[in-house]
Amino acid sequence: METHEKAQPERKTLDERSRMTDLERIRHSCAHVLATAILRLWPEAQFAAGPPVENGFYYDVDLEHRVSPEDFPKIEEEMKKEIKANHPFEKIVVTRDQAMKDAQSGRLGALVERKVPSKFKLGNLEDIPKGEPISYYKNGDFIDLCAGPHVMRTGNIGAFKLTSVASAYYKGDERNPQLQRVYGTAFKTKKELDYYFAMLEEAKKRDHRKIGAEMGLYIIDTEYVGPGLPLWLPKGAAIAEELEKLAKETEFLAGYVRVKTPHIAKEKIYLTSGHLPHLYKDSMFPPMELLEEEDRNRRDELTLRLAKVKQEKLRFETTGLPLDNVGKLGQFKEQIQELESALASLGSRYYLKAMNCPHHHRIFAAEPRSYRDLPLRLAEYGTNYRYEQSGELFGLMRVRSLNMNDAHIYCTPEQFAQEFNAVNDLYLKYFKIFGIEKYVMRFSTHDPSRLTGDNAKFVNEPELWIQTENMVRDTLKNSGINYVEVPNEAAFYGPKIDVQVWSVIGREFTLATNQVDFAVPKRFGLVYRDRDNTEKTPLCIHRAPLGTHERFIGFLIEHYAGNFPLWLAPEQVRVLTISDDEALVNYAKGIINELRTQMVRAEGDFSTDKINGKIQRAEQDKVHTMLVIGPRDLAANAVSVRIHGKGSLGARPKADVIKELLDTIRTRS
Repeated sequence: METHEKAQPERKTLDERSRMTDLERIRHSCAHVLATAILRLWPEAQFAAGPPVENGFYYDVDLEHRVSPEDFPKIEEEMKKEIKANHPFEKIVVTRDQAMKDAQSGRLGALVERKVPSKFKLGNLEDIPKGEPISYYKNGDFIDLCAGPHVMRTGNIGAFKLTSVASAYYKGDERNPQLQRVYGTAFKTKKELDYYFAMLEEAKKRDHRKIGAEMGLYIIDTEYVGPGLPLWLPKGAAIAEELEKLAKETEFLAGYVRVKTPHIAKEKIYLTSGHLPHLYKDSMFPPMELLEEEDRNRRDELTLRLAKVKQEKLRFETTGLPLDNVGKLGQFKEQIQELESALASLGSRYYLKAMNCPHHHRIFAAEPRSYRDLPLRLAEYGTNYRYEQSGELFGLMRVRSLNMNDAHIYCTPEQFAQEFNAVNDLYLKYFKIFGIEKYVMRFSTHDPSRLTGDNAKFVNEPELWIQTENMVRDTLKNSGINYVEVPNEAAFYGPKIDVQVWSVIGREFTLATNQVDFAVPKRFGLVYRDRDNTEKTPLCIHRAPLGTHERFIGFLIEHYAGNFPLWLAPEQVRVLTISDDEALVNYAKGIINELRTQMVRAEGDFSTDKINGKIQRAEQDKVHTMLVIGPRDLAANAVSVRIHGKGSLGARPKADVIKELLDTIRTRS
């Protein structure tokens, strides 16, 4: 079995299902065909959920036989038979009572009625909201509890392949039975399927964990430091510093001001923001209980008083308890409760900072603000700590310590469109710098049915939700930005935009998130004095165009396959001498000093190894530019230039080469 899967996707609403793409319908249908095939091989199999997912589909199955990749050929053969049969996908609408009856008879998720109930389908029925139509989908003999949609017939399923098997808890809850999750993928054509697997092979070569180790960019020391806590080695730190330099220069020109905040804060700040006690608690590290010196003195005093009262109570009880002294005993009990309560209230609870926004809100609140001060753009490369579950940690992509290219823009409603457009322009600028050609903004909105009640997910401000969502939608439309709208995935305090980008080999990444916050500034009492001399609450735009160092560098490693452009390369230049001749070495050292004076990351290789060996070593290290020095170069005050992966560019004057290197780095071209 592969790694354990934590959860299954949240059940889609009927509206979300109606917007399934053609490819999602193919994959959803293929999941049903997978279940059909498994039942033909193992009729006792019990099925839970089988949705389409980002890169394919899966079906969770309870089966005594342990499914393995060795079983895939025979499962796929049965799937091909079902596809060849070209059975229609028939939708059958039933009552809840009928569905319960069919699940009890074992008919759901099965080819025939069985002696045991369809236990997981009974559980799935509970998740269907009251009043929502209940339906089955039937292909051949297989009937499943399903809201659809599907392709018309099994023969409409294109090319498919089973890919892996993992374990997963039913409904993602570790208290529930553990099931086998069989994964596959499907495409309209075999050509698309073949291309997908070719890109998977290329992705393995570009895996940021593999290249990061080969290049010596970072390590994760689980024994001494802890899982999910990267240690940046010098070469990796050089990339991070270049990204931070880019952000600082760009934000300075755009009118941002920089702030710095501590890595911990009192519990009160997160209770005020609403991240605690419920919404974000599971993603935060446990609190630290701290007693200040005055609290320690107070604790000692209260402890002595408590001991004294308990002694007096005991002495009173041992001397007998006349009826007229019952009230006195009650007084002792009240004093003890008051003292114990006072002891429990001592000290402060601190949390590691999981997000920067509450700290920035307090900076906004530190001074009186006028409409003339807005927009106020507070920027920080802030370090955050989030308690990701150990099973979710993945190289640099999912970590517990992250450095975020964060900023919060406080503005009036009239300024919103201009500020939001400016943030989008920032993204487009960065896309151009990094050669990101394909992107989409995922505009996430709220679900009006989840503002109140036990399943509340969003702050209960219905009018502000509509207002801010319309503002974001209008701005996106007017700017011509490529976006899609996704319901029920907003942040708890406002609509958000997830920026999805594709690497050069077509892998999709979530780069960063923009959020519009109309709720939390009000919680902190943030106000500015407007033109009419009234106090108003500013809107807040949360933005992080470069995401975090960790995730973005992970993306860039795979995007460039470690072959970074000159300005971003960990080692930009290496000067190679063809021998250890003193004159050549001194000439090479002079070039290195000249480059390093200009903050170019230049190193030298003056060893006695043959020049071909030195070049090969530099190529393996992915050094961007190699300057080879021989007697002719020394005599002509020149260098012979080689570019990683491109070969020799020939000999050129030293001054021209250095100028070109500096210009290329400066312009990030």
